[in-house]
Amino acid sequence: MYGRYGYLVEADIRGFFEHMDHDWLIEMLGQRIDDRAFLRLLRKWLKAGVLDTDGQVLHPATGSPQGGIVSPILANLYLHHALDLWFERVVKPRCRGEAHLCRYADDFVCAFRYRDDAQRFYAALPKRLAKFGLEVAPEKTQVLRFSRFHPSIQRRVTFLGFELFWFPDRGGTPRVMRRTARKKLHGATRRIKHWIKSHRHLPGRGFIRGLNRRLIGHYNYYGLRGNSRDLWRFYRHAVDCAFKWLNRRGGKRKSFTWPVFNRALKKLGLARPRITEKPHAQRVFA
Repeated sequence: MYGRYGYLVEADIRGFFEHMDHDWLIEMLGQRIDDRAFLRLLRKWLKAGVLDTDGQVLHPATGSPQGGIVSPILANLYLHHALDLWFERVVKPRCRGEAHLCRYADDFVCAFRYRDDAQRFYAALPKRLAKFGLEVAPEKTQVLRFSRFHPSIQRRVTFLGFELFWFPDRGGTPRVMRRTARKKLHGATRRIKHWIKSHRHLPGRGFIRGLNRRLIGHYNYYGLRGNSRDLWRFYRHAVDCAFKWLNRRGGKRKSFTWPVFNRALKKLGLARPRITEKPHAQRVFA
């Protein structure tokens, strides 16, 4: 929000965890670890079989098990060498304006001040990743105009489960707004509905306890300032589903009316939406 950036390159690596090259990974590890026995053990772990959902054992030639205990560390190390260092040492010095890379595991967004810098990076990125056995998903990779001078919800980027876009606030000042990504919100509502439907047999306090754990988990991640509307949308969906399925626990007669149901929720302490983002000091715009 406070930087001199006008363009974003949004990219997605196709099947990242399945396509990490083992030779490259061991070479990267060897730059920091001078223990051949440990490196051999790690290579054996990478070659170990993975039990698939159908009971078959797979022996992949590339990649790291996405649920493996050290896979996140290996993923960060791999992209640190394949992407981060290249961006700092090669891309940024060749840019006319400011450039910034924001990455979390295999999800990343790059910001540039000028369009030509963004387009050169966009053209060079597939070649760089191909060197390490990786491939970008063309349908999820784009150069996007992203500036306070062109505020629009249509110019939005999705990153880590959020949609970010420039839009005027209540005072008319353009700011970067954040809301839950539509795909993530729909997935969360489907999961909470399924849980309520399959656990409606629980006694009242046990049911609310389980439901609260899921609501609070959602608030803890998506509770950013400016995202209150989607938090309340998720909460209301959960309440509506609970009212519907608790009234179908048995017999034709409804267990609750809305006034009785709301009083029960208040008494049992259903977790209401809250902003969990901690305030931070604003930087002065340069």
